[in-house]
Amino acid sequence: MPVDPQETDVILGRATSTGSTTSSAQTDSLGRNLSATTAATIYSDYDVSTSKIGSSTLVRDNSVGSYGFSSAGPSTVQHSDTYIDSANGYRTHGGSIDSLDRSRPSVYGAAGSPPGPLVDHDDEDDEYFTESDDPDPDRFVNFSLLSHLAVRLRDKVTRGTHVKSSIPYPRAFTGKDIVSTIQSQIQRELLINHGVSTADRRAALQVARSLQSQLFFYEVEWGDKPLQDGVEDVYMFLDDLEGNSESHREREELPTAVITMLTRCYVSSCSEDDPCYSWACPRRRVSVLPTLVTDISSTSEPEITAHSEDWPSTVDPAILRSLPESEVHRQTIIHKTISQEEQYVQDLDTVEALFIRPLRRATHIMSAVELDEFIEEVFGNILDLRECNKRLVEAMYVRQREQAPIIQRIGDVFVEAARSFRFAYPTYVGHLPVAEKRFKEEIEANAELRLFLEECSRQSVRQQESRRLDLKHFLSRPSEHLQKYPLALEAIMKETTNGNPDAYYLAEAIQGIKNLQSVSQLRTFQAGMGKGPTGKWDWHDLVAKDVRDGLSKSEAKRQAIIFELIKGEMAYVKDLENIELMFVQPLRAQDPPIIPRDRLENFITDVFHNFAELYGHHRKLLDQLHDIQREEHPTIKSVTAAVFDAALSFREAYMEYIPNYPIAAYRIDDEMANNPEFKAFVERCTRHPDAGRLDMKNFANRPIPRLLRYELLLQSILDETPAGHDDREALPQVLEIINALGKDTEPGVESAKQKVQLWCYNSNIVFKQGESDMDLLNENRSLIHAGKLLRQPETGFEWNGWTELFVLLFDNYLVMTKTKEKEGVTKYHVNRRPIPLDLLNLASFSDPATQRSTGILRLGLGGNRHVDSGAPATPGSSMPESAGDSRMVYPCTVHYSGRLGGLYMLFTESQQARAEWKQKLEEAIGLRKIVQESNKVFEMEPLSTDTFLMPAISASTAAPSWNHDNSFTGKVTCSVPFNTADGRPLVAIGCAEGVWIGFRHDSRSMRRVLHLKMVTQCAMLEDFGMFLVLADKALFAYHIEALVPSSLQSAHTSQTPQRVNGTRDVHFFSVGNQGGRTLVIYMKKKGLDSVFRVLEPVVEKINERTKTPASFTSRFGIRPARSEWFRLYREFFLPSESFDLVFLKAKIAILCTKGFEIMDLTDFKSVTIPLRDDGHERLAKRCESCKPMGMFRVDNEFLLCYDEFGIYVNKHGGPSRPTGTIEWEGTAERVAMHWPYILLFDSRFIEVRHVSTGLLAQIIPGNEIRCIWDGRGTSNASATTGAEGFHQAMNQDPRIHAVMSTPESIGQPGQAGRPRAIVQHVFELAPTVPLYPPGSLASPSHSTYFQQSNSPPHSPSMVPTNSWN
Repeated sequence: MPVDPQETDVILGRATSTGSTTSSAQTDSLGRNLSATTAATIYSDYDVSTSKIGSSTLVRDNSVGSYGFSSAGPSTVQHSDTYIDSANGYRTHGGSIDSLDRSRPSVYGAAGSPPGPLVDHDDEDDEYFTESDDPDPDRFVNFSLLSHLAVRLRDKVTRGTHVKSSIPYPRAFTGKDIVSTIQSQIQRELLINHGVSTADRRAALQVARSLQSQLFFYEVEWGDKPLQDGVEDVYMFLDDLEGNSESHREREELPTAVITMLTRCYVSSCSEDDPCYSWACPRRRVSVLPTLVTDISSTSEPEITAHSEDWPSTVDPAILRSLPESEVHRQTIIHKTISQEEQYVQDLDTVEALFIRPLRRATHIMSAVELDEFIEEVFGNILDLRECNKRLVEAMYVRQREQAPIIQRIGDVFVEAARSFRFAYPTYVGHLPVAEKRFKEEIEANAELRLFLEECSRQSVRQQESRRLDLKHFLSRPSEHLQKYPLALEAIMKETTNGNPDAYYLAEAIQGIKNLQSVSQLRTFQAGMGKGPTGKWDWHDLVAKDVRDGLSKSEAKRQAIIFELIKGEMAYVKDLENIELMFVQPLRAQDPPIIPRDRLENFITDVFHNFAELYGHHRKLLDQLHDIQREEHPTIKSVTAAVFDAALSFREAYMEYIPNYPIAAYRIDDEMANNPEFKAFVERCTRHPDAGRLDMKNFANRPIPRLLRYELLLQSILDETPAGHDDREALPQVLEIINALGKDTEPGVESAKQKVQLWCYNSNIVFKQGESDMDLLNENRSLIHAGKLLRQPETGFEWNGWTELFVLLFDNYLVMTKTKEKEGVTKYHVNRRPIPLDLLNLASFSDPATQRSTGILRLGLGGNRHVDSGAPATPGSSMPESAGDSRMVYPCTVHYSGRLGGLYMLFTESQQARAEWKQKLEEAIGLRKIVQESNKVFEMEPLSTDTFLMPAISASTAAPSWNHDNSFTGKVTCSVPFNTADGRPLVAIGCAEGVWIGFRHDSRSMRRVLHLKMVTQCAMLEDFGMFLVLADKALFAYHIEALVPSSLQSAHTSQTPQRVNGTRDVHFFSVGNQGGRTLVIYMKKKGLDSVFRVLEPVVEKINERTKTPASFTSRFGIRPARSEWFRLYREFFLPSESFDLVFLKAKIAILCTKGFEIMDLTDFKSVTIPLRDDGHERLAKRCESCKPMGMFRVDNEFLLCYDEFGIYVNKHGGPSRPTGTIEWEGTAERVAMHWPYILLFDSRFIEVRHVSTGLLAQIIPGNEIRCIWDGRGTSNASATTGAEGFHQAMNQDPRIHAVMSTPESIGQPGQAGRPRAIVQHVFELAPTVPLYPPGSLASPSHSTYFQQSNSPPHSPSMVPTNSWN
């Protein structure tokens, strides 16, 4: 339809001649009058807001066709020694083709001419295209002037010999050459001077039509149709027509016009940085874009349309009558083939116009990034196919132009097309199943996309009026079209006469396209990744029968096995990929989360471990196998090199993954058993189409059988490999690597199975209330032995039956349980308190065998009675046995040294079982001792080994006092370390006979400094230089200089000590800091009440010189006057018996018969903990029967320690952990803390436990062990010890002193006949390694207590609330 002639004035600045009135007629890029569309292999659209034209969608390289045919994109062509095939734009340099290796001659030459160079250049024109020395040849060119562009076109356009209607025209060019040359010029100008980059060629086409209208060049047949961006028409310059002169003529007149969109601003002061005042200034980039959009859109872009008219109707009847019928049929088929190709290209244009472009802008459907991903995955390289087929149509048009009306040769065109298709079509067709699947999934999940595409389909009806095609049809169009080529070519070949050289080319083209179909089928198989319909294909399905028949039976089998290896690898890689898509990503994206966020990542790591690393190795291997398959299909020589390289690469990854599988299976089962939402999630995933009915555990197990499959397949390939083949030597090496990998993972798998077994026991062992956890989740825990043992009936009635116990021997505990099965799960109910191996001794394993009783009534006497001196009897729960049961049983007796311990007699059913239990118990106890010795938390460092002696006499006999004749010091009761003013590290040790002071770790330096009786407690106030001693219920204060003078001239060496209390009624005292004050609190009893006096030292009085000479008696603290060194700060009483007092941060805690009395000294308000309200009756009774021993703060909780158990309470005093109490192994006579451990002193051993979890860390055995210093008793002790100690930095200095008696008494040296003495070893408990607060309770692997890898005392892998069951 003609347009207004003034339309071109927008671009050119003036009206053109009348010949230009039809210059905007809608034509296609190949010279036919068609509807407008875009050109080149881009998705382009105009968006003013983006400040640039086009390229808003996928942009592809237009310089040379991606798959063979060059595009219509811009290019600057050097003239010298360059030959251009006008039909397809191939550029040849020195005989080679840039984009495609063309081994056979070009078929796009002139009619009847032999294959060879298609472009013939005149040597004289070389001078016009020689390189210029000017570094900027464009600096004098104004691209907004049509005359300048005309000169550039004349200089740059590529000339050659082109044929039209069988007439060759030298120095000619096509419309496409003109548009390409102009486009290359103005596109650069737009980019450099206007900041606009566009590959749209419509502006260049409009400029070319303006030049045509001014007869700057002419159509060789002097046709009057407008120039098109195609190859159908041939043009020449008038200068070249006039006599074909050898010398270049200058035109007297050049075309003139102004191209407004390329104009620069005429204002002299205008610059890039400072544009002028005009709103239309080209340097104002925003004003350029609307002009360009308006100007370019006014020019119709050509597109290809199909023609429905038959060939006979277009040919002169006389010519038609002269042709044989077969030729008429042949020409008709050729013409129909061209029409079908035009329709196909038009359909591909429709895909871009109706679907791709609108989708790019449909950001309401999904985000821009997701849209790009969706378009790329669904449409693939469909626009590359369009460019390939456009070039094929152009080649057909050239052949029509050259040979019309009778096309003599068409096969060579399709031979070249088949070569150009060889990358594009297999890529697209192979990707089609994936694209269709993604399209289907997105349509089902995205309703907006579904409605959008339905609207696009309705638009196709409005535009085409003949048919309504949905996107699914368009996606499958290339695959269907490729299958039609052989049919059409075979029909043409059938009508081709014998002797016609075109028959050879047709046969070649048919074979080439069939090969394309075979390659496409292979690509489809590879894209299917072993899933879906293609997953059922075998080697014979992809190989032609004639190829299979040409192979030997052995080779065919070998190829089938190689194919199965590749097919299996695809399915395996797809499954690894599905782990991420089906499990990992949904678990992370679920909101609310299926698995709590705090343990989700740990769960994913435990279950899938390093699967991503495996995926990377096998993805690389699969890519290599696919490359080999594409290059060598249908007969592959070898895949050994790729598999060999992969086996070396993935070894470490499998060494890590395979041993983790037992852990993964356990985590999945455990989560499914305890998390219904997770179980439902796994079931949903199992129903996923890609899951193949496999659940999460099967996916986690997938890599393990794959390794075994490699062995089987590679061995099968080796068996079928002929002698002399390279694989005969290489394959055994690969098999050896894979076999070794399987063997090397076995120890790790066994270790993981043991770990999982421990986890299962941990989950299924049911503890009694208050029994402690056994740290089974520790990464170093191991199960040494397990089996059935029998226990004798506890009553005299035989129908109670013998109890069958399932006994578990771990590396830290011996556990006796009864098994109960419920819903397929075996639970292990603890029958007796778990026995720590540290406290277990083997009593007797050699007693003779005995028979079970044969009578109904059995007296509870005799040797068969179970001896259990500590634990209460528990009736057996098994069914009554027959009265005639007389099986032999073999007794095993062990001794438990704990508070609830005693002798345990168990029975085995065979001598062999008893011997095995004895061996395993000895092994476990020995191993435990070794491990504990090498990983002990504290070790004993002696302070004094031979100074303190006690007489080895009975308690009824009066103990002799210390005198010069004997060295008895009496029972050691207390100690305190301190430093003198001159920095000497000393220790004071109180005994029944006085106080000794000496250097630490030096027994010989110990000297008696105070001759006091019944010393029970001492403390040191270093800030005041004061030493406090409680002796015989009297509290004394000494200046340390009077006891250990730093110099003879010291002012306090002769200072008289003071008695702090008036009467001998002090039971204990405590020293601490509160509110910036150093306080001394002592307790005295008054009837049933406890009276507390709070004293504060007076610095001035302490440092005063003694005004009166010290008397003999005052030196022993018997002065009646009240102490002047202290002033009374507070006084209060508690109507209860008190045992100790602990300083908290702002309050004090009094340990009394009622529990823990928390009191504020400012107002004496108090509260008793733990709370004993409703719901805690059992705890209340337990607390009343036990004695409080200590109180320690743990984060936001407090640990209350009684002599038999401990309990965590919150800040309000209520129990904070549902697991109840922590039962001590012994009876605590004293409790001390060295963060992060608490130490419980039983007379037989020291129990070391984690303060935050209560887990047993170490047991230190001994004899008559007592704690004589718990870290308190110094003025700065509260900074590092006590309830608030956890706030401070970790202290490596020993904070606890203890004393232990030697097992045997010794005679006093040199004193025959004297009483035998018991040596008391005084020692301090020193930490062996740096002590840090416990780490995350959920990750034992991150514990930092011990550096050794086999340390049992690590923290458990559980949350605190599950510490005790």
